[in-house]
Amino acid sequence: MLDHMAPSGTARAAAFFDLDKTIIARSSTLAFSRPFYAGGLINRRTVLRSAYAQFVYLLGGADHDQMERMREYLSAMCTGWDVETVKAIVADTLHHIVTPMIHEEAVELIEHHHAAGRDVVIVSSSGAEVVEPIGAMLGADRVIATRMVVADGKYTGEIEDYAYGPHKATAILALAETEGYDLAKSYAYSDSVTDEPMLAAVGHPFAVNPDKALRRLALARNWPVLDFTEPVGLAERNRFREVRRPAVATVAVGGLAAWALFLAARRRARTADS
Repeated sequence: MLDHMAPSGTARAAAFFDLDKTIIARSSTLAFSRPFYAGGLINRRTVLRSAYAQFVYLLGGADHDQMERMREYLSAMCTGWDVETVKAIVADTLHHIVTPMIHEEAVELIEHHHAAGRDVVIVSSSGAEVVEPIGAMLGADRVIATRMVVADGKYTGEIEDYAYGPHKATAILALAETEGYDLAKSYAYSDSVTDEPMLAAVGHPFAVNPDKALRRLALARNWPVLDFTEPVGLAERNRFREVRRPAVATVAVGGLAAWALFLAARRRARTADS
């Protein structure tokens, strides 16, 4: 696998990362329920419903029916919200809310893909107003996210592009066509079986903290399975305030599966010693 990690001449490749429960440990959208409440966008009942939805999501992941219910719930919740207010709340609370949820192993994988000369693309069903600032914080080159219809500066409740399931794969194929990515040399990471089309679209798929269905599928297809540990502690949050590409982009990196497994094992050992 060593040859897969070195830049391959003029061929371009990318690494596609799901966001929720892959890079971060929770649902990015639901994590902002309290700041949205403080900003007057939702009421206390909605905060409680979001907390329950987060709990269910963490407990068992999300299948197709749950993702459709989530879509309907989020669409109804944000109808009438002022877009600039949402952006301001996310910007003001981003590091406080998101940084403690970031998996260290995911950040290091992002850094190593950049070192190998690959673009990093975050692909998430969460809204673009949440995903784009997170992507910028992590140093991602591009973001694919759900986009809501906006009229007169407010969300109408309609969804223009829902980046979920097969739609993620469609968006990846379109981006690959535009940017000239060789998907056979590209990588993808996700926790959910609903992202099977995205994982199957690349030559190097990885299941990260997979739900039961994806774990079975990964074993059946011989896809590597990575088990990331708890997110980094609050004391380390400054590490992720700004993630930049390494100065030398032509570094040859060892086999990615072995590297990621090493990171996970090192993190577990560190936790056991603490």
